[in-house]
Amino acid sequence: MATPDSPPRTPVAVVGGTGPQGKGIAYRLARAGHPVILGSRDAGRAAAAAAELCALPGVTAPVSGAANEDAARAAGTVLLAVPYQGHAELIGSLAAALDGKLLISCVNPLGFDRHGPYGLAVEAGSAAEEAAALVPTASVVGAFHHLAAPLLLDPEADLSHEDVLVCGDDTEAKARVAALAAEVTGGRALDAGRLRLARQLEPLTAVLISVNKRYRTRSGISLTGLPVPTAAPKEAVA
Repeated sequence: MATPDSPPRTPVAVVGGTGPQGKGIAYRLARAGHPVILGSRDAGRAAAAAAELCALPGVTAPVSGAANEDAARAAGTVLLAVPYQGHAELIGSLAAALDGKLLISCVNPLGFDRHGPYGLAVEAGSAAEEAAALVPTASVVGAFHHLAAPLLLDPEADLSHEDVLVCGDDTEAKARVAALAAEVTGGRALDAGRLRLARQLEPLTAVLISVNKRYRTRSGISLTGLPVPTAAPKEAVA
């Protein structure tokens, strides 16, 4: 979390910030001191969602709303929290605004039928890889796929026991996202490997949804067998 002596933080834009996952991550970022711009196709809807977040306990940084393109242009770090339907079209339309940015994808391509949720086949391999192909000038990192939106938005929920799995091909970008992830949950962010591992991380969300329905819970990911960290994660720089 920022201190009075910390340099000012640049905003994090959340494209799709009016949806449950986007709002939840935005809330946790604002609680950690990161200015947030919620993006939506409808700027008025984004502004209303921002006002809702500002009223929640613990918010220590400004939260504003804007149209998706305006939000993306105003931030150095952009989080994609949109449904997979229309994903390629949306990213293509924002390509100029995303040029040179750190782009975090928590998009999960999922389908649902009478048997429950399942992962969709993606021609590029994963939503994160699709985004990277559409905006090759951005540094794309996959993260935050498995955090339950209701818990993110619950001021009383403790997420420190959950691990955020981070994948990407840019080591520095991955480290920046890992630091943000640790601030969002108060727990661990783990380097899961190259961006191609998003092909496994994204559809794994279907398994968690199925477990949640069967056991009436909100499950998450926590890996065993890893060494206990000897130092707190470095503060994120947005």
